[in-house]
Amino acid sequence: MRRGRVLPTIAVAAALAVATGLGACGDDPASSSPSGSGPDRVTVGVVPIVDVAAIHLGRRQGFFSAERIDLDLASGQGGATIIPAVASGQFQFGFSNVTSLLLAQNKGLKLKIVAAGDSTTGTIGKDFGAVTVPRGSSITRPADLAGRRVAVNTLNNIGTTTVAKVVRDDGGDPTTIRFVELGFPDMPGALAKKQVDAAWTVEPFLSIVRQQGATAVAWPFAGTDAKLMIAAYFTSARFAAANPDLVKRFSTAMNKSLAYAEAHPEQARAVLADYTKIDPKMAATLTMPRFPTEINAESLTLLGALAVKDGLLDTPPDVKALLL
Repeated sequence: MRRGRVLPTIAVAAALAVATGLGACGDDPASSSPSGSGPDRVTVGVVPIVDVAAIHLGRRQGFFSAERIDLDLASGQGGATIIPAVASGQFQFGFSNVTSLLLAQNKGLKLKIVAAGDSTTGTIGKDFGAVTVPRGSSITRPADLAGRRVAVNTLNNIGTTTVAKVVRDDGGDPTTIRFVELGFPDMPGALAKKQVDAAWTVEPFLSIVRQQGATAVAWPFAGTDAKLMIAAYFTSARFAAANPDLVKRFSTAMNKSLAYAEAHPEQARAVLADYTKIDPKMAATLTMPRFPTEINAESLTLLGALAVKDGLLDTPPDVKALLL
């Protein structure tokens, strides 16, 4: 099994120059076998979390090799590094949450979503992301988060906007929340020591903090929309225009992977051992996201509207421009 490699940090300015045509013209970042005599070598930037189980499972099942794609998965910390790497042509495809893609587009990066990534389960009380509070906390509902210190992995992104929405919907004032940026692995300790009042966590960290006695008081993904698409696989508009057949084959393989992961949740759990350090016993009990094949344009519009409401964007994003 090919192991993921660490994604290097790439200057956003350089990526922006390439994506907008301001950089020097080099070779198009196409496949390693342009003659079609062999498989196309494709590198996809992913994050080592449960959300990308489908692509790992699809590689294991041979869906990509069936489409003549030699798939390499490069592990990055998140969209902050993956998006500019794809825009600059270092990687052919990437995985990112929807809000990060909308923010990147607003900065001038020309991107195209080629497949869905994952979605909420849609069930309050049983989703793969929640806001949790330590044992004994007086916070019992979303509105109580107003005025409190809430940890999120990235400021001004999908975590803050969806938390703000469920707090607002519950009658609280989200503008008074003091969001604190903290890596997911650091949240269990910070919550246990009460360095923050609450933490927005996703699996497997949600299961970890709950095992420590934390209580879930809000379910931002499911609470925002029962069919919310959280993330997607994407490429640059330049690469999509230059390699339509390869993009189509990648999308086909990805959709097969998503459908298989949705239909075989136990295999999706088992594949976590290939790319994470999640304990097998925990993997057997944690809540997995849904893996629908539909690219939910309504989710793009909704998350874009929330980004505008919370001041991340000045105007509604051009959703159609992100779709192939």
